[in-house]
Amino acid sequence: MKVLVTGAAGFISGYLVQELLDHGHEVVGIDNFSKYGPVAKSYDGHAAYRLVEGDAKDTGLLTELAADVDQVVAGAAMIGGISYFHEFAYDLIAENERILASTFDAAIAAHRRGSLERIVVLSSSMVYESATVFPTPEGAQLTSPPPVSTYGFQKLSSEFFAMGAHEQYGLLYTILRPFNCVGIGEKRALRDTDVMSGNIKLALSHVVPDLVNKVLQGQDPLHILGDGSQVRHYTYGGDLATGIRMAMESSAAVNEDFNLSTAQSTTVLDLAKLIWRKINGDRPFRHVSDPPFEHDVQLRVPDTTKAREVLGFEAITTLDDMLDEVIPWIRDEMEAGALA
Repeated sequence: MKVLVTGAAGFISGYLVQELLDHGHEVVGIDNFSKYGPVAKSYDGHAAYRLVEGDAKDTGLLTELAADVDQVVAGAAMIGGISYFHEFAYDLIAENERILASTFDAAIAAHRRGSLERIVVLSSSMVYESATVFPTPEGAQLTSPPPVSTYGFQKLSSEFFAMGAHEQYGLLYTILRPFNCVGIGEKRALRDTDVMSGNIKLALSHVVPDLVNKVLQGQDPLHILGDGSQVRHYTYGGDLATGIRMAMESSAAVNEDFNLSTAQSTTVLDLAKLIWRKINGDRPFRHVSDPPFEHDVQLRVPDTTKAREVLGFEAITTLDDMLDEVIPWIRDEMEAGALA
């Protein structure tokens, strides 16, 4: 299978491209390096990989790249953590809609020529931002109140792009919703502004690397957003990549949507305590609560049954193992001055 991956230099895509190559697929990636700047990947020299530096909003370029591929992965997006939802409330919807429209235009053109099998949409758990049913099953995005953040609303829009393109043009699709990706490779975004968390400047936009960064810098007491009772499902990037690939390879995933996540719930406070213990050992854990952001969802708990039963997918990497990989990587990045 030959695949076009937009946003190929991104965080989740970095795991996905390697996963596809490892399983014998050919990959064409496109990225304009707008988030982190140029980044080197371990697979850059792989014989089955070609990277094109370009903008996913360039419909002509995407149409050319999609002309001879079997699937398009719509992965390019402006994306960040909770602070991004406020800082770039307009850009997160406007820029991402432009990217999506360009990607779907290219995919539809390839489909109408008879060459493209389907488009794979990397959506988000944030489509369930206003969900009231937990664990939250696929389909709840259509019965819950709409997301209140522009990011969540736009991710829901991406799913309607897929349904609309299928209804009008017959373009097949698969919608995948990753939950709280954890892994290595995420750097400080070029557009990040300085946000203080106690005496330390946040270097990254997601909770796991930021807590690691603060504990490594010796923050005591540790600052967390809110009271720490927020529930998340921290899922390893490598597991998410496996789930995405399995869906891409499965005919049963055509015109279906899947939550991709660990089944394990973890509160932010329990996450903070685990990170503290791994870095500080038996040193007494102390924390203070900073005011939470407006769109900091209290519960984000997916139903993972469908992915397990239809795809045979289960996220198997424990949070403990994830941190054993992430903590040394962030320590090295700090020492190299990459997170300043």
